[in-house]
Amino acid sequence: MPIKTFRGLMTTQTQDTIVLHTNDGSTGYRIVKFQAIPEKMGDANGEHTLKIYKIEQTTIDLDVDFSDNTLLGVATVSNSTGGTTYPPRMTVIFDNEIFNQDIYITHADNAGSAKCNYYIELEQVKLDLNENTVATLKDIRNQA
Repeated sequence: MPIKTFRGLMTTQTQDTIVLHTNDGSTGYRIVKFQAIPEKMGDANGEHTLKIYKIEQTTIDLDVDFSDNTLLGVATVSNSTGGTTYPPRMTVIFDNEIFNQDIYITHADNAGSAKCNYYIELEQVKLDLNENTVATLKDIRNQA
């Protein structure tokens, strides 16, 4: 199936929306790649946490809770001006779940106010009526 890509630059304590919903819900998506890269490597200290959620977030924080069934993915990346003592490193974890509604990306920086880029690849999946119903009902349940 086709791959759709999305990218952006986020300031800390912000949220981006990726619009994916359709009128009939017959198109689903699965995350195949999620990457984060600081805006300025070696120019500013940063400890970035970017998270992908199935629902809009009212609080943007650094906490990662894998028991949260609305969490689809997490990317952490850190860098510092003293790259030899604090070398850049990145960790990415994402779920293999199929969803058919909008997703929300949050960014928080523990070390200050540095900006961070994200890049996401989503595999587009054609859903049959049963899969569509299951994905939609999961999303409705998450809103409650």
